[in-house]
Amino acid sequence: MGPMTASPGRRVLLAAPRGYCAGVDRAVIAVEKALEQYGAPIYVRHEIVHNKYVVQTLEKKGAIFVEQTEEVPAGNIVMFSAHGVAPVVHEEAERGKLATIDATCPLVTKVHKEAVRFANEDYDILLIGHEGHEEVIGTSGEAPEHIQLVDGPGDVAKVEVRDPSKVVWLSQTTLSVDETMETVDALKDKFPQLISPPSDDICYATQNRQLAVKQMGAEAELVIVVGSRNSSNSKRLVEVAKLAGSRAAYLVDFADEIDEAWLEGVATVGVTSGASVPEVLVEQVLEWLAARGFEDVEIVKAAEESITFSLPKELRRDLREEAAELIAQRTDARGAGDER
Repeated sequence: MGPMTASPGRRVLLAAPRGYCAGVDRAVIAVEKALEQYGAPIYVRHEIVHNKYVVQTLEKKGAIFVEQTEEVPAGNIVMFSAHGVAPVVHEEAERGKLATIDATCPLVTKVHKEAVRFANEDYDILLIGHEGHEEVIGTSGEAPEHIQLVDGPGDVAKVEVRDPSKVVWLSQTTLSVDETMETVDALKDKFPQLISPPSDDICYATQNRQLAVKQMGAEAELVIVVGSRNSSNSKRLVEVAKLAGSRAAYLVDFADEIDEAWLEGVATVGVTSGASVPEVLVEQVLEWLAARGFEDVEIVKAAEESITFSLPKELRRDLREEAAELIAQRTDARGAGDER
């Protein structure tokens, strides 16, 4: 006779909270509203949020994504993404005669303000984050001469400061909490007088999504994170799931990227999504799993979220008119027919 254990039931653990955070929701609605209010095209500097599907959907509606402010023709409206921009980008927009809408997440803006304040007080600022990430570029740009990037605990050895009694750390909002604290601890060993920011800068959504995945990863052999490759917070969710004990964790943009082989010997699948992921993509993953016998869905609840942010104030003005005026001023100043 075979072993007495019944075959394990196939179930899905669905993380809550997951998906859209308030800053992403606000940024995506801002692009849609701008297109409604002013008509296409609306130019967006960098991906509004790091999600392939969102970007493609907005492109179909008439948004044009550019890497550099200089790519936007004069007299147009340019929107800054949820990740924020350095002050020099606002100057570029002014020079290029562009009306601007700033969709920076308010939690990122808060970190920018902290950077400015500590720089004004002549602190050395150690910014914990990933090199090249848009948010890090934006925050660093607030006070480049005071800020140095610390990309993980391995970077601590090479950090030099002018005065060890005037050092503060700040961080990218979408990192994993554990990884950040590991870096902070290493920095504190080196600079015992290191000051922490007035509030923990890891955002509430990053923290809550990681909390749910930690609970899930302990029970699920497989965790599927819906999110894009360039989404920092989505990539962190994969790492957190593995550290929490999940045998395997994968990042997929869409359900059709899931490999059936991943399900071999798996009784419990955890599902979550990054902070820039629309819920429809998660629903498609749940349908894909249900079609393969994983129909039983349990919610793993780690936190309640009720935070919302009001829309960028610029959406309450007539920016097309402002843009036309900028062009008119310029034509008056330089004589007609002058092209940038």
